[in-house]
Amino acid sequence: VQLVESGGGMVQPGGSLRLSCAASGFTFSSYAMSWVRQAPGKGPEWVSGIDAAGRRPYYVDSVKGRFTIARDNAKNTLYLQMNSLKPEDTALYYCTRVEYGLGLRDIERFLFRGQGTQVTVSS
Repeated sequence: VQLVESGGGMVQPGGSLRLSCAASGFTFSSYAMSWVRQAPGKGPEWVSGIDAAGRRPYYVDSVKGRFTIARDNAKNTLYLQMNSLKPEDTALYYCTRVEYGLGLRDIERFLFRGQGTQVTVSS
């Protein structure tokens, strides 16, 4: 299993970024996926998740209306479109595979994650 994130960077408040997570080594279309972030000095925080078919997205309250999760099962890729970014969105963002029988938010029990991509929101 390999998950490789990209698309992070430094943006000003109000800016946008689109994160990607390229998946390989497993049947991507059979698994729900989640995005998780970890800010410096803080624990990991579940941000968003989506079912295997890509029809049901879910978000933490703090990003609702600003972030959009999506997936392209033909390309084995997960996305996170982030708009209206705020300084408090600054974190290392990584994607995770949701193991069978677990919920989208059970991040402590997930087995596989990528190395992450850094998002910094600052003026």
